[in-house]
Amino acid sequence: MTPFYPRSPYGISKSTGFDLSRNYREAYGLFCASGILFNHESPRRGFEFVTRKITSSVAAIKAGLRNELRLGNLDARRDWGHALDYVRAMHLIVQEDQPDDFVIATGETHSVRDFCELAFSYAGLDYAQYVKVDKRFLRPAEVDLLVGDASKAKRVLGWVPTYTFEELAAEMVEADLADLQLPGRTASIWTS
Repeated sequence: MTPFYPRSPYGISKSTGFDLSRNYREAYGLFCASGILFNHESPRRGFEFVTRKITSSVAAIKAGLRNELRLGNLDARRDWGHALDYVRAMHLIVQEDQPDDFVIATGETHSVRDFCELAFSYAGLDYAQYVKVDKRFLRPAEVDLLVGDASKAKRVLGWVPTYTFEELAAEMVEADLADLQLPGRTASIWTS
């Protein structure tokens, strides 16, 4: 029920897609369902996203390939869930007899700092020794808090997330640590 107030071109495009889906459903009777999916993460997440930037940097620092990680706002809070849980939700959404709109989220928030602390500690490192705030990575229109309410998905679809924040971070770090063991792997994928 929260009004949309997108703060980036990405958010604007998502809002437009939501409105288009609803319009086609209502105007033409098409089966157009929407899922507003909060941040869904996994070891397959792109390196340009903060969670993967953190976990890949943890692995590179642990391996001696880097000595620091530069980030923007460490206090920004996000609702991070596991992509596997979110894909399960998508499947449930399109199995419904009638198309509808759902929010898919964990309902929990954690700061970028929380994610750093957890990811670095998983590798036996203290994030405070390696993470540096760099003003170049501060967003001009930062959203300090993003959290979703998936109560409708729980009520209608029976969906609840199964992965914890801690399990998600550990899995991502573990995958990036394992990735460094592959032959021919270079540190070129890690950028500041």
